[in-house]
Amino acid sequence: MKKYEYVIWDFNGTILDDVEASMSSVNKLLVERGLSPMPDFDFYREVFDFPIKKYYAALGFDFVNEPYEVVAPLWVELYNEAVKTSTLKSGVLDMMKSLKSRCVKQYILSATELEMLHGQLRDLGITEYFEEVLGLDNIHAESKVALGKKLGSRIDMAKALMIGDTVHDYETSLAMGCDIVLVEGGHQSRRRLLECTNSVEKGFSDILEKYF
Repeated sequence: MKKYEYVIWDFNGTILDDVEASMSSVNKLLVERGLSPMPDFDFYREVFDFPIKKYYAALGFDFVNEPYEVVAPLWVELYNEAVKTSTLKSGVLDMMKSLKSRCVKQYILSATELEMLHGQLRDLGITEYFEEVLGLDNIHAESKVALGKKLGSRIDMAKALMIGDTVHDYETSLAMGCDIVLVEGGHQSRRRLLECTNSVEKGFSDILEKYF
């Protein structure tokens, strides 16, 4: 097994357990528009996708009469309130501490708007673990591939492992040229993750044991 010098973390659903906050915020928007809310987390994990606009369209949002650019900030407002009760994923802090003790440099690569991301990291008290935090310059959560490629110009991707929870994380790792491991229990189902890679683990202790 490779000895990785860098870990590139996804944030939402990987570090932060915000599935409930995300789903409940979208459900409120759906109900307000007379649309059917998602019934449970299993349904959510099967339909959630990137770009977020695509996922919203699959749920029935009508972007002809109400543009996505109008809906997105409404979701952010609801999410910012709901996420206040969200916590770190089980075992993730122990892994970040372990990696730091081994002098593995850690980065965050997220489709979250950058200032919003910095605020969440401060609230969680985990800013100290990261060499650099990369987020988008808008709230539309489209793609982080371009950000990943910029990071790839500064560190050796042959020595980097990305940790995420979605197919988009896998796609981003391919674009960056680094290895990937996906952790279940985030924003997409294990079934969907296994469609793109066999590197899917149940928890962070498994990742530490197998990859470091």
